[in-house]
Amino acid sequence: MQIDFTLAPDPDDFSREKGRKLFAGETDFVKGVVAMSGLPPADRMEVCFAGRSNVGKSSLINALTGRKGLARASNTPGRTQEINFFTAGDSHYLVDLPGYGFANAPLPVVEKWQKLLKQYLSGRQSLRRAFVLIDARHGIKKVDEEIMKLLDTSAVTFQCVLTKADKINLTTREKNLAQVRERLSKHPAAYPEIILTSSEKGEGIETLRATIATLV
Repeated sequence: MQIDFTLAPDPDDFSREKGRKLFAGETDFVKGVVAMSGLPPADRMEVCFAGRSNVGKSSLINALTGRKGLARASNTPGRTQEINFFTAGDSHYLVDLPGYGFANAPLPVVEKWQKLLKQYLSGRQSLRRAFVLIDARHGIKKVDEEIMKLLDTSAVTFQCVLTKADKINLTTREKNLAQVRERLSKHPAAYPEIILTSSEKGEGIETLRATIATLV
């Protein structure tokens, strides 16, 4: 059966309020993890954010939480070298995964990150959804396909979040959306709604908050 990957609708009032409340509470950095043995207890619902280096992951997490300096934004690809855990209220962990793809680091370091990433995605019971960030200006690249295949084999539901939507015109947006839809159709773990965001303009942030807050 062909799945249509539609843009996520604006949240209803209940979901929007649930999302607002979740992210209006305390959001704190818990720890950066470099080995599976360092993971915090799996005692709450968890969502993770994955994306190739420089896709705007830190900026999106900062926009979501309303805390500008929570996740460190950097123009240096590959700066996030750990799995970083943040609390959202008393009920959720937000997990910032190391950027994949090109990273300004020695090969053994990159390979260590990739191994940790695979172990985390396949072995974390409390992980409810992965949000795979794709730059709206470029669409899905080969390196994104690799993380999606990993999520397929790990049986982790993932949802595509397009970042930097304010940086492109409507024609480019539609063209790149068509490419993203076509690529996602090949991945059994892909959730059938795409969230279009701009961290700078706030587009899609309420929708993403509501999505996280209403996961069961």
